[in-house]
Amino acid sequence: MKLREGLSALSKSSPYAVTTNLRADFPEFDALKKYLFVETDIERAFRKRIQSLEPNQILFLCGSSGDGKSEIMTRYNRQYSECIDFHLDATHSFHPKMTAIDTLDKVFSKHKENGRPLAVGINIGMLGNYAEEGSEQHDDIRQTIKKFLNTKKADQNNCFYLDFELFPKFDLSADVHTSDFLKQLLTKVTASTDDNPIFRMYKKEQGIGDTILCTNYQLLSITQVQDVIFDLLLKARLEKDQFITTRSLLDFIHILLAGPGYIFDNLFSDSDNELGMKIKDFDPCAIRSKNLDMFILQRQLELPSEEFEQFSRDLLDYKINYSSKKVKEYSLVRLFYLLKDLDFSNNFHHKFKKEFNDSLIENYANYANFWNLNSNYDGELKEKAELKAFYKNVVLASINLYANRNSKNLDGDEFFISAHGNWQLTAKLELSVDYGAIKKSEELKLGYFNAYVKVADKQLEPIPISINLLDLMYRIVRGYRPNKHDKNTVVLLDEIVDQIVEIANASNILYLHDNNLRIKLKQVDEDDIEVEYRYGKY
Repeated sequence: MKLREGLSALSKSSPYAVTTNLRADFPEFDALKKYLFVETDIERAFRKRIQSLEPNQILFLCGSSGDGKSEIMTRYNRQYSECIDFHLDATHSFHPKMTAIDTLDKVFSKHKENGRPLAVGINIGMLGNYAEEGSEQHDDIRQTIKKFLNTKKADQNNCFYLDFELFPKFDLSADVHTSDFLKQLLTKVTASTDDNPIFRMYKKEQGIGDTILCTNYQLLSITQVQDVIFDLLLKARLEKDQFITTRSLLDFIHILLAGPGYIFDNLFSDSDNELGMKIKDFDPCAIRSKNLDMFILQRQLELPSEEFEQFSRDLLDYKINYSSKKVKEYSLVRLFYLLKDLDFSNNFHHKFKKEFNDSLIENYANYANFWNLNSNYDGELKEKAELKAFYKNVVLASINLYANRNSKNLDGDEFFISAHGNWQLTAKLELSVDYGAIKKSEELKLGYFNAYVKVADKQLEPIPISINLLDLMYRIVRGYRPNKHDKNTVVLLDEIVDQIVEIANASNILYLHDNNLRIKLKQVDEDDIEVEYRYGKY
């Protein structure tokens, strides 16, 4: 089997992308899938639960399309079908005259009749649909579904829920972000051993086959290149809120290797892969800098550069021939980006490394740190001190600056409410950290952590701080004024400010400002308001 044909098994359009109970008659593809198998955290949890499942109990494996439910369900159906019933895919009815919900009703009725343990693979959307539309006969099951969807607590009476969203592909609990699953998968794909079917095909292809395909495989085998790809996938997950499924990841690897061009172009080119569509937005060719623009212009004008010519000659080791004009100048920028952390040739590509610095990437360490602090806070003094500094210098400071963006001369504890001609209405409010709410918080999602703020002892709604919002908060503190390009993130700040203004309007002390005149309005009782005039700031 040739390398391109073997890699086709990774494509989402491949008939081997989804595992079913039907045995395939293609042993080479079966061997490849078996070799690439990486056990995930959710599968370990599923195995532990399935082995202890008792009569009259139901285990729901919940997620989204392509996340690997069918792989897990099929694998354990083959092992445990004699003692446990399996409903592999609750999205389908398997009968033209029945809906998926009708089928679930039938599955649950059978379960109640025979008392055998039951495992159900189901999409979160269908789970919600069944909670609303399922038979009244199974209201007990529907109620446990509603409780799970509202609380995300896995154990609900005799029903147990495992949700792929609660087992993220990335781990922020370490000092640096990691993804054991991604690392293990790419390590298996690129392992230089004869145990690896892909490597065996690659060796046969070398020198006599598809040159670009072999180059792509060589480059993907470099650890520093893999790390750049990890960072891009993490950006897609956190910045674009893109959920990473096993199927989309395998398809993404297929595109990187077997796409129409070199891996550095395939990485940022148009594709129908959901990960690729998000990563395309991070194309380094979109970066505008004098350094990069001058490089592109020099190459287009074919100006001499001994440094670049040496670098270009050494690229031939990877069968990348710039002088043939098959590799364009913009493709070189992408190559420089992909190799930015690798020492290669005379390191000509490192001239552009600072152009590829990303404030979001730099903030990942901070995001992971604060995500952990908020998620694991138990009242310990050191953690409290770190949280206090973070809230004071970032969260509360950015909220105050954003709320007062149209009124520059207010005290730090004063908040702009509204403008009336030349007059500004304000109130003094104390923003503080709600440590009690942080300690009690149970919600844990990779894409955000909840910040808890009180205004005059009244709790605001939890603030979901994503990597985008955290980045914007840092920039606001440094003097940045949000604009229309930030509208998707700014809406969260607007909602926070609206809550603060509502509380401020109910304050018994308000202030009116007009240039240097400041009027203090204090409501003593229902019919009595004291008015105090001051000139200048005080």
